[in-house]
Amino acid sequence: MVEADSFLHLARPLGPALPGSQPTTAPLNVIIQPQAIFSILDHSLRRNTDSNTDNERVIGTLLGVRSEDGQEVEIRNCFAVGHTETAEQVEVDMDYQKQMLQFHLKANPKEVLVGWYATSSELNTFSALIQNFYGGQGDGTWPHPAVHLTVTTDAGKEIETRTFISAPVGVTADRAADSAAFTPVPHEIRYGEAEKTGLELIAGAKDSKDRTAGVPTDIEALERQIEEVLGMLERVSKYVEAVIEEETPPSSALGQFLLNALALAPKVDPEDIERDFNNHIQDVLVVSYLANTIRTQIDLSNRLATAALTLGAGDGLGGGQTNGTGTESRERGQRGGRGQKGGGGDRGGDRDRGGDRG
Repeated sequence: MVEADSFLHLARPLGPALPGSQPTTAPLNVIIQPQAIFSILDHSLRRNTDSNTDNERVIGTLLGVRSEDGQEVEIRNCFAVGHTETAEQVEVDMDYQKQMLQFHLKANPKEVLVGWYATSSELNTFSALIQNFYGGQGDGTWPHPAVHLTVTTDAGKEIETRTFISAPVGVTADRAADSAAFTPVPHEIRYGEAEKTGLELIAGAKDSKDRTAGVPTDIEALERQIEEVLGMLERVSKYVEAVIEEETPPSSALGQFLLNALALAPKVDPEDIERDFNNHIQDVLVVSYLANTIRTQIDLSNRLATAALTLGAGDGLGGGQTNGTGTESRERGQRGGRGQKGGGGDRGGDRDRGGDRG
């Protein structure tokens, strides 16, 4: 992170303004999210190194949010833009840049165009030409200055980031189009606790041969955090002892910071801390037990409901067969009865005829 007091901010005119509009020349403070840095590094690693061009750097568009007064810019997202660069000229695919910008703004309405990035710390005429395009009117960041972010991607070296704003210079419009006075502005890479944990996990892979790192369990993460806290306490204790023994020059700012940090710590006896911790562990176990009991009860209820539906369907099918059989039996009985009655009548008629013959 670059200190804010290490820069001299120069307010310069940013070019011809539209009627009724004024450019913003206020100094900026740039905040960079880690995901933007990772996207830039990924773009640099995937660049085409087999081409005949002199593309030693890659460029892209920066997206983010800007404060109401325009003095603070937060870079949240970015996307790559193809370009071809030689010693004589540079060609940037501006149509692709405009289309991708429209797509990103539709997906993230709260974000706006804030500038562009390059994976080289060199500032040349081509940088000024691209900077003037991103900071221009219409599709640019006008009336706010465009932020230029440079990220070094040299193998074996630390990643260095710098941010700039610019103002066009030149006595004529043709000269002003490819000229710019770059002014560095302070910036910081800001991340939350979740992002910090992920970054520490990724950084742990640098010591392994296969460049991989496993995800630690909750107990392992807690143990690691406790070890880090103990290490910081030991480092502070050694510094205080060195200051008391006059081996290290004292620092009033650091002493005030330590005093404020100790004042925030509650004054609790170790026995009370241990008792509260044990009570908390018991509460966690009770909640876990209740959650498992509820889960088991829901599973059992689902099984009973499924079994009841299965048995109900089987009884319904059997009852239909029995009713059908009974109906068929009754129909057969009725037909048999009618047959017997008919047969008896015929036999009676035969007897009557026999009597007549007799």
